[in-house]
Amino acid sequence: MTVNIKQVEKISKALGDANRLNILFFIARKGGCGQCSELQDVLDLAQPSVSHHIKILIEAGLIEPEKEGRNHKYTLNAEVLDGYLACLGKLKGE
Repeated sequence: MTVNIKQVEKISKALGDANRLNILFFIARKGGCGQCSELQDVLDLAQPSVSHHIKILIEAGLIEPEKEGRNHKYTLNAEVLDGYLACLGKLKGE
């Protein structure tokens, strides 16, 4: 997937927060998929704050939501991450 400059900007802003980075690293450690209820415990944040950070990551395309009954599950979007990294690699001439 090729990302444009606007998408790179949005992803970069989403990655500019330690809580959002922790969410992504947590999901990655869980094999690319994590439950919302687990995130609240890991981040030690109130549910509204976790939801806010999740919303930003979804809007940036970094994670994809999936509802399972009353639970929410989030999956890393590897295609977007690869496109983002490829775009940044162009800065180095790769």
